[in-house]
Amino acid sequence: MVFKRRTKRSFLQRTLDVVYPRGGYLRAIWYVIYRLRRLPDQPHRIARGIACGVFVSFTPFFGFHFVIAGALAWIIGGNLVAAILATFVGNPVTFPLIMAVSVELGSRILHQPGGMPINHIVGAFGQASVELWENFRAIFTEHTAHWGSLIRFFDRVFYPYFIGGLGPGIVGGLVGYYLSLPLIEAYQRRRKKKLKERIEKLREQKARAAAEAAAAQAED
Repeated sequence: MVFKRRTKRSFLQRTLDVVYPRGGYLRAIWYVIYRLRRLPDQPHRIARGIACGVFVSFTPFFGFHFVIAGALAWIIGGNLVAAILATFVGNPVTFPLIMAVSVELGSRILHQPGGMPINHIVGAFGQASVELWENFRAIFTEHTAHWGSLIRFFDRVFYPYFIGGLGPGIVGGLVGYYLSLPLIEAYQRRRKKKLKERIEKLREQKARAAAEAAAAQAED
């Protein structure tokens, strides 16, 4: 294959690239912006997709952000690729802030104790994932499933995270939409203008070449 890597990356290297992209987050951000600008679709559809991706980044459905963002974009007529790319708003740099704000805000809305440290939130998600897997395995083994800690996780972390993330997610999605729409429209207009100028230049070159050829024939 033409685009296949010469040296295959290990699982550890692929994992590190997800946590910290090669070249840094700034380069990754510019790459995402570059891809969004060049999507072959109408500006309002791309902007809708961006809004979906930003909104989903504020939800606690880790591992399903791509699927949910794509589904929302399909429902409201947005660009699916733009929605998936825009989920990059949620990354290891921004997630700590998103987690802390969402859980704190959700706890206040639900009248629950707040002030949960970020390392406790991350640890709770990791432990819940392990326990959920163990309970799934218990279906096929003789082990007993235990749901008490998962219920506490849902009540104390997941549900407040979900409720608290809705408001910031909606605001972030609207900001992403109204910021990206004029930028994409301006970029596409400029790109169409350059393409038109290039076509006109080629036509002039062809016409000039045809005139020179006709003049040469007339001299002969």
